[in-house]
Amino acid sequence: METQNQSMGNPPDNNLVWAILCTVMCCMPLGIVAIIKATKVNTLWAQGDQEGAYKAAADAKKYSIWGAVSIVIFMVLYFVFFAGIIGLSTLD
Repeated sequence: METQNQSMGNPPDNNLVWAILCTVMCCMPLGIVAIIKATKVNTLWAQGDQEGAYKAAADAKKYSIWGAVSIVIFMVLYFVFFAGIIGLSTLD
């Protein structure tokens, strides 16, 4: 006889790798939130909460992407700021 977990199939991808990469390389606060969401996926799936597992997986992916985008925006603003400082210092 099959158990309930075996008949439900495989859980969604928890995006834990992306969450860890976001934490280490990009934005720690958003990465930590992504890791927390990613670690909930398999637990929710095992409890039979498929909808919750899919939402947690989507949230983990969303926060990882936000972390990556935020570091790109920060770096662009950083370089623009210092290019402006260098540009202003050459006017003297």
